[in-house]
Amino acid sequence: MTDVIIRRLGQQPYEPIFEAMQRFTDERDGETLDEIWVLEHDPVFTQGQAGKEEHLLAPGDIPVVKVDRGGQVTYHGPGQLVVYLLLNLKRLKIGVRDLVTLMEKSVVHVMDHYGIEAYPKADAPGVYVNEEKLASLGLRVRRGCSFHGMALNVDMDLAPFQRINPCGYPGLNMVQAKQLASAATVADISDILVRYLTAELGYNCASEKQQLD
Repeated sequence: MTDVIIRRLGQQPYEPIFEAMQRFTDERDGETLDEIWVLEHDPVFTQGQAGKEEHLLAPGDIPVVKVDRGGQVTYHGPGQLVVYLLLNLKRLKIGVRDLVTLMEKSVVHVMDHYGIEAYPKADAPGVYVNEEKLASLGLRVRRGCSFHGMALNVDMDLAPFQRINPCGYPGLNMVQAKQLASAATVADISDILVRYLTAELGYNCASEKQQLD
């Protein structure tokens, strides 16, 4: 099994990272190592490929970016842990559904660490606690390689979610880890999540970098 590069990128504007993901995926070949990008974003709404304008209620001063992942509209902002999975699925011998299930399980694992019961829902992708949404998922696969990933609410301002129908569901309430477990931090959760993902995906070694090449 191959190695993986973990990039801890801090807080970043959305569009340059989106463009970098696309470029990485377009340029990679069979020898390119997989990468997992861990970061937070400046405030932004992202609208998936099937996104309907009716779910943008009142974006106001927060920019809206149309992207090529699946799903509807969601919000990213400081205090939300975003994990992008740039993986060669053919090499890993896993399918898209396998990766979605793994992302869901990783969030359930994190919350179990804090004694909180989280769960996925078959009819509404993501991870929930008491019917409130904790984490959103969205992937794109090109030439057998994935990009985009998941966003886990940790310690953020949830108010902007009220300006949209999150993931296309009117009235859906959002929740964050800090409300459920006061000890939760972005740094701690990112460590738990990355350890789980790299172990489950079976990488030999994970090397860490603080920026994009």
